[in-house]
Amino acid sequence: MATEKVFPMTQAGKEKLEQEIEYLKTVKRKEVVERIKIARSFGDLSENSEYDSAKEEQAFVEGRITTLENMIRNAKIIEEDEMASDTVTLGRSVTFIELPDGEEETYTIVGSAEADPFEGKISNDSPIAKSLMGRKVGEEVTVQTPGGEMSVRIVSIK
Repeated sequence: MATEKVFPMTQAGKEKLEQEIEYLKTVKRKEVVERIKIARSFGDLSENSEYDSAKEEQAFVEGRITTLENMIRNAKIIEEDEMASDTVTLGRSVTFIELPDGEEETYTIVGSAEADPFEGKISNDSPIAKSLMGRKVGEEVTVQTPGGEMSVRIVSIK
């Protein structure tokens, strides 16, 4: 039997996933069931787009719940004291500048389960994070991105 994927994440990331599961189970699930009831009242289900749409949403919600439960079950919480303070590791925020004269960018490196680029959280599986992991302040790193190579200098690690 194949081993299940481990999802490294912070405690805050795990709590956020637990909150999403709670919302999906207590609120969203009930809303979808109500939509299905209403759509059934319209009669013939064979040509009922409201019913089809509600059933598709129900399948999505149930699939998301299963995915989140699996992530939480296989979570590996990254503890603050496990992280080296002077090295880029999972859970750390790293600020770097693109060379030769780019602007500073700051990202927190998190597990794929809690990645959210719009909030400045990038997955440890991303090209940038993979290139920065294990590096220290002042180091220059070449990052392989889908758009080509990019050189950066690490300014700070928090």
